[in-house]
Amino acid sequence: MHRRIIVPSALAASLLLAIPASAADFTPGATGIGDSYYPAAGNGGYDVSHYDLRLKYQPATDLLEGTATILATTRQNLSRFNLDLGLKVSEVRVNGRIARFATSGDHELEVTPATPLEKGKAVTVVVRYAGKPSEFKIDGWSAWARTPDGGVAAQEPDSAVWWFPSNDHPRDKATFDVSVSVPDGHQAISNGVLQSQSSRLGWTRYSWRSNKPQAPYLATLAVGKFDITTDKTANGLPVLNAYSKDLGDNAGAARASIERTTEVAEWLESVFGPYPFNSLGGYVPNVTSGFALETQTRPFYSPRQFANGANVSVVVHELAHQWYGDSVSVHDWKDIWVNEGFARYSQWLWSEKEGEGTAQELADYVYALRSAEDPFWTVKPGDPGPDNQFHTAVYDRGALALQALRNEIGDEDFFAILKGWPQEFAYGNARVGDFVRYAERISGKPLAALFDTWLYQPSKPSAPTAAASGAEARSAAPAASPSAAGKTGRAGTPVKPVQPKSWKKIAATDTIHERDEHGGH
Repeated sequence: MHRRIIVPSALAASLLLAIPASAADFTPGATGIGDSYYPAAGNGGYDVSHYDLRLKYQPATDLLEGTATILATTRQNLSRFNLDLGLKVSEVRVNGRIARFATSGDHELEVTPATPLEKGKAVTVVVRYAGKPSEFKIDGWSAWARTPDGGVAAQEPDSAVWWFPSNDHPRDKATFDVSVSVPDGHQAISNGVLQSQSSRLGWTRYSWRSNKPQAPYLATLAVGKFDITTDKTANGLPVLNAYSKDLGDNAGAARASIERTTEVAEWLESVFGPYPFNSLGGYVPNVTSGFALETQTRPFYSPRQFANGANVSVVVHELAHQWYGDSVSVHDWKDIWVNEGFARYSQWLWSEKEGEGTAQELADYVYALRSAEDPFWTVKPGDPGPDNQFHTAVYDRGALALQALRNEIGDEDFFAILKGWPQEFAYGNARVGDFVRYAERISGKPLAALFDTWLYQPSKPSAPTAAASGAEARSAAPAASPSAAGKTGRAGTPVKPVQPKSWKKIAATDTIHERDEHGGH
């Protein structure tokens, strides 16, 4: 027998290869992903690629039971990691082995695996949990709404913690399979395409798949009794719209608006490029809230959005978010303008298409609507702060910035940017600065000063600056002739822009991201 002799140096090397990294090399993942507005949002140390949620919900009691299987990859050597969840956990397994867990803060689930996790490795986490989502509150509010026949999860900037464990920040997107069992006679609505529906022993299970990266807050669940309409687009994408059976006087207006989803989406494709997901539609549950939300592939609408009749403008806004906000998501919540400024401007473009006021006429009107002393102008759309994240200025002044850009670089480059940007950052994340650099690259013009004026200065741009952007009106009051913005009438008095025909419908959507109990978030 030949016995190999190992010299000391070779022995040391072999031991280094054989012995795993010491415990000191493994550290806990951060309790937040690093967002400037919401430090506790999300977690560090790993990236999720897929969520498989198997749920059971009882509308009569609001009891939700769930088993979540999470596929992730470690980004560091992890001794422990966090998930975001508010419901009570009964068991956690990591790579098939029982893991220790504890809770901290408002919604932190601290998981300690049986064996530390090496960087760059695939990890499977299974969490069993249960609870009544409506009883879980953060600072007195809930993202879960009870309805007369069920419950709904839809909120921004977070809603996932009310119904599934996640890395709850837009920076960590994943694909989703959501399977929900509900009592016969009820339906469960979620994102994407309905894969299957089956009934057994008084319960019906609905299984949904969203096959493109999706931020956790854009995942939605609605259980109730719905009237459902289905169709296909010209390209073969499935369309599913759902309406609570008890919408009362708002039912007709809701349907008259949301049944135009396919038409609106096809028009938006001409502006923003190919629709980025595997299905589309919308749903209107019987909730008391007043907001709407761009939940991916299937926007949520409150019935109050249609209290004054049909409003296709809100459908335009939420569908525009499928490109600007869902496919291309914020890197940090301070980048909210890359969502809301563009969704609002899409409403201006729809008005232009419908002959109800051009984007320029709307810009003139918005500029003239508020005096320089109005606090509206102190909000900076490019970094509004967490308390003003959904302030009207982020929408309207944000849209003014885009009209200023359009006038500066011309329609050809402007619409090339609107269409190219969602392709450049498809299924990813971006900052305001990324858009500025992209616009400069496509147009070949320096644009930093223009964006600084309209997005970052806490004051109303001067009349000469506004004139250069096309928004020339000098009066604080609404008024007389859109084509006469900035011109003078008798005795040299400014001629005030008239209110465009579309304005009331657009202004009616100012509440779409009011968060009711969430204090404006």
